[in-house]
Amino acid sequence: MHKVVISGTGLFTPPNAVGNDQVVEAFNAYVARFNAEQAEAIAAGEVEPMVESSAEFIEKASGIRQRFLMDADGVLDPARMTPRLPERDNEALSIQAEMAVAAAREALAQAGRLAEDIDMVIVACSNLPRPYPALAIEVQQALGIEGYAFDMNVACSSATFGIQAAVNAIQCGQARAVLMVNPEICSAHLNFRDRDSHFIFGDACTAVLLERADEAVSANVFEVLGTRLATAFSNNIRNNFGFLNRCDESGIGQPDRLFIQQGRKVFKEVCPMVGEHIVAHLEQLAIHPADVSCFWLHQANLAMNQLIARRVLGREASSEEAPVILDRYANTSSAGSIIAFHLHKDRLGTNDMGVVCSFGAGYSVGSVVLKKG
Repeated sequence: MHKVVISGTGLFTPPNAVGNDQVVEAFNAYVARFNAEQAEAIAAGEVEPMVESSAEFIEKASGIRQRFLMDADGVLDPARMTPRLPERDNEALSIQAEMAVAAAREALAQAGRLAEDIDMVIVACSNLPRPYPALAIEVQQALGIEGYAFDMNVACSSATFGIQAAVNAIQCGQARAVLMVNPEICSAHLNFRDRDSHFIFGDACTAVLLERADEAVSANVFEVLGTRLATAFSNNIRNNFGFLNRCDESGIGQPDRLFIQQGRKVFKEVCPMVGEHIVAHLEQLAIHPADVSCFWLHQANLAMNQLIARRVLGREASSEEAPVILDRYANTSSAGSIIAFHLHKDRLGTNDMGVVCSFGAGYSVGSVVLKKG
């Protein structure tokens, strides 16, 4: 089988940087309005009053200080609190395809590749704009790539699952090179009126170019030593938005049509699952955790990443060993671990090893062990 390398990565960052203070100001304005409108019911004990948020609460709970949004005005409008993203004509490039193309161009440039060098496109993300035609095929057409393309969704783990699919295709000779992209507009499925989660997500798009090692022309490559995936069903992270919603009108507009989670349960159950997953993967490859230079983890919560790194290493990890980008980008779902890899991969020297690991709804976890060429 062919050896596979990552020869390029790309990142699209939306134009609107929004700090915690701005998100809190909009949320608290909504809280004041809600409590005023429901004053009689609250006094009668029929409705629970909403509680204000704070920038200090957000940073302590998550480690997040800001996020990038495709649209800030709609999110920060207390009367709306949803991004304003007008639908485009069917003949126009969709907004997620536009993000994907931007990130893909950077990945192609890093790898020294052109569209004609790519045989396969995967769009792997937590929320797709439509059932069909596949977003990946739209991205394929926009870039002028021949071959084939498909979408996949494994929520926050989509990127690592997408990488494994690409590796498999290259190893068995179905493709010479694969472009895997993760366009995430998480702000569109976030309930900005929920105190426990209104601050969690940001928007971004990442791209990874994988190809046969013996054909790579980039001087900066990472060999894929192995991939490992796992899933276990849980309702603790869920989004019930789907095509069947219109078949039961009673559910339209309900909070579970957006992102919902039971955060404490997720923390308690996911951290050990991910820690054990990474340790088992490294053991399978006969690699000791101490020999790994960097862990590019899913960027959901700072405390989760610190605990997972501690479980793997048996000690606290330094910022160089487990880089953090969620303070600036927040949780960008499948893009998070790839953003960390993209921004911090150059720290590794020749033959240094690192692990990309994502985890989230499903539950799902995926890891990719890499060696710098």
